Amino acid sequence: MMVPMVLDLVIDRADWQGFAASACITLFIGGSLLLTCWRWPIELSGRQAFILTTFSWVSVAFFASLPFHFSELHFEETDAFFEAMSALTTTGSTIMTSLETAPDGVLLWRSLLQWIGGIGIIGMGIAVLPFLRVGGMQLFRSESSDRSDKVMPRVTDLAVAIALVYVALTLLCFSLLVLSGMGVFDAVNHAMTTLSTGGFSTHDTSIGFYANPAIEWTLTAFMIAGALPFVRYISFLKGNRWALWRDPQIRVFMIFLVGVWVGFAFWLSVMNNVEPLDALRAAAFNTTSVITTTGFASADYTAWGDLAVAVFFVLTLAGGCTGSTSGAIKTFRFQIMWIVLKIQLTKLYSPNRVVPVEYDQKPLGNDVLLSVMGFIFVYGMSILFIAVLLGAFGLDLDTAVSGAATAVGNVGPGLGSTIGPAGNFASLPDAVKWILALGMMLGRLEFFTALVLLTGGFWRD
Repeated sequence: MMVPMVLDLVIDRADWQGFAASACITLFIGGSLLLTCWRWPIELSGRQAFILTTFSWVSVAFFASLPFHFSELHFEETDAFFEAMSALTTTGSTIMTSLETAPDGVLLWRSLLQWIGGIGIIGMGIAVLPFLRVGGMQLFRSESSDRSDKVMPRVTDLAVAIALVYVALTLLCFSLLVLSGMGVFDAVNHAMTTLSTGGFSTHDTSIGFYANPAIEWTLTAFMIAGALPFVRYISFLKGNRWALWRDPQIRVFMIFLVGVWVGFAFWLSVMNNVEPLDALRAAAFNTTSVITTTGFASADYTAWGDLAVAVFFVLTLAGGCTGSTSGAIKTFRFQIMWIVLKIQLTKLYSPNRVVPVEYDQKPLGNDVLLSVMGFIFVYGMSILFIAVLLGAFGLDLDTAVSGAATAVGNVGPGLGSTIGPAGNFASLPDAVKWILALGMMLGRLEFFTALVLLTGGFWRD
């Protein structure tokens, strides 16, 4: 909070007082908890880890909302919490309008929250979720069960290495954006929100404001970088030059991504009479933004035609790779479901056949298969349930369904004139914003971490 506070002080903006007050409140409560609960080493049971993981996101979002409330924009409590949760979960849905005239400190705070949320998601995914068996991340644990196969000898070393890679990629993105013609302040914000696949911008028209092909291609490259498994970057830097391409998840993700680029470029060229290179750039940027759950937009793709809108809705379910900052279902889980489908079809015509269940030449345990199938079931049911709730508050079908999907998938913009790429979430009722904020958190926690708290058996001694 002191970073945007210093910025506001330098540019002589009164908002520094709001950040100072927020920092004092947060420091007092956090310091009190630290002093009264200090114990080392910290040993958590599985039950405690579930509780801590879930309530950490709620409490951090609450404190992160304070600067929005105390700023000159004077967000109401609902809007402040919605914006903070959207930022920390790297969703990118916003209730802010007139971003060009918004205080610089608030804009920087939004970007900082997304950047912190991105690295927090990677850390949670690699350090916590594999041991809680909740999100399909068990493969990373099984790969590292043999000491010789570990990317790093200790989890703390891995966390530090990933943080360094995250910072380095952010700095590289910032440098290339400046070289491409973006201003320094905008480049700082967009570098942080690109690597975190968050999608907050400093302009109402998002990246379309710049109308700069170099900026769009740079952001496209770094959205992809944020959607790849960060442990593979570590392997690459440790000398395994083929670590990225040999990962079957990355190969499938990249092939799918390029296929979508080509398909949409052809569609724009034929149906909308767009020049081929311009069509490829627009298709690559906007589809990558949705697939990686970043949420940037260089154009209102809902005006590309009904087929394009339908495909974009499907793309909101895709996501990047497991172990990245992106949300949604993710490529790894689609691969696992494809393996399960092939085995099921084989068993229908050859019931006695023994079919090995493998991924990347490694056996898949039943816990991985069950968690992936359970995740996809809960993912779909959550979208339907939230969509029904949103419809109960008067939202039309497009807004309700796409709003539910974009919240659960941590994508950002939905479909339609209200929450589409050319709109925002400001006009929605407060109850809808709370429901969407809950959906964002559930999607980012990969559901089971939070849903297990609702079971009676969890609380029994």
